[in-house]
Amino acid sequence: MVNRRRGLLGQLRRAGPGTRANSLEVFFDLVFVFVFFSIARVTSENLTPVGLYHGLLILALLWWCWCSHMVVANWLRLGEGIGPLVVFPVMIATFTIALIIPQAFVGDTSGFDAPLVLAVCYLVVRALHLVLHWYSARDDPVLRRQILHYALPLVSATTVLFIAGLIPSEFHGLDEVTFRTLLWTIVVVIEYAAGRFLSVSHWGLASAGHWVERFELIIIVGLGETIISVGLGTSLTDRTETWPMFIGTALGIGITASLWWAYFDIVAPAAHKAMHGTHDLPRIRLARDAYVYLHLPMIAALILLSLGDKELIHQLSSEHLPLDEPQQGPGVYLAYGGVILFLLGHMAFQARILGTLSWTRVGAVVLLGALIPLAVVLPALAALGLLALVCFAVVISEVVIFADSRHELRESALQEAKVHEDRESEWRRDRYE
Repeated sequence: MVNRRRGLLGQLRRAGPGTRANSLEVFFDLVFVFVFFSIARVTSENLTPVGLYHGLLILALLWWCWCSHMVVANWLRLGEGIGPLVVFPVMIATFTIALIIPQAFVGDTSGFDAPLVLAVCYLVVRALHLVLHWYSARDDPVLRRQILHYALPLVSATTVLFIAGLIPSEFHGLDEVTFRTLLWTIVVVIEYAAGRFLSVSHWGLASAGHWVERFELIIIVGLGETIISVGLGTSLTDRTETWPMFIGTALGIGITASLWWAYFDIVAPAAHKAMHGTHDLPRIRLARDAYVYLHLPMIAALILLSLGDKELIHQLSSEHLPLDEPQQGPGVYLAYGGVILFLLGHMAFQARILGTLSWTRVGAVVLLGALIPLAVVLPALAALGLLALVCFAVVISEVVIFADSRHELRESALQEAKVHEDRESEWRRDRYE
């Protein structure tokens, strides 16, 4: 017999300190696998400063959508009650934005108004999250008022997006692409400035572990995009299967693995401890600055790296491009720039959350910057190999230099995990035996 007081789907409940990522959240991230792929694919077709800037604007808006989802997912158990009924429309709207990225700035002559559809989808994503969060705070009038304050930048940003979708082909001497670019820039400034300067004093972070875990998972999604691009660099109609191509793909995977190591080896577990050791308003600010704002450059860097990998491996797998001649196109700048930006973003993250700086990474950034003029005149395989060599050197040097710190950190993390496992086992034993 149905319990009508609880509803057919059950109650929408608050998350707790021990909340972990659930299957619905991981399912939601699958949309962002396509989002990152779509941004990289569209940008690769227009590898110009304007094309790269457009890709960055789209990424910034969709990243803000993902982070707004994260705020709600950390506060509520979205896998229960009406949560999935909100998440699924958000997924559809986000996926629609990813589908229409190619026409986001130029529109479509077929009669489908992509910029306007994008504005509608963005409003759906942001409004659903805001309304759900406002509803969940029904017992906290102060928090409700703060949430309503965030409705003002949402209304302002979406109004500008709608204006961008409705502008004519030429406006006061500016073509529609230029004008839309200016308007989109205004939207990004509105959203990110509001997130930084509006009060968060009554916002809650239910689970520090859940927050950190979700951002680590999205970094994995970004790393996955670089692996996909390595494969796409070989998937060409004029592909020639040669040893240089296979060596290049191995180097590309190695570079991605090095960045995984740079993120997850020492700093990630230390960040876990730092988040758990911080509480109340300082924790909220730390979560906002270190994760929402400083993870965006790292995601952007991984997309740049994926573009560079694809360009360089393309030349190793094409029979029309000699292997012993200097590489052509912007592949070196994108690949080296992507690694540099990732390391800079990660150093900023480390400085904000831990108050420390790894001089090995500072040295790697300086060295990579100095090597770019040399790399652009080298063959593609040599340029890729030089980049991989620097990345491997960072990993090896940190393994040696920070050996004691790594051991202590891992022992601490292992003990913490064991305590959690023992508590969970005891609870299950008491409940079910």
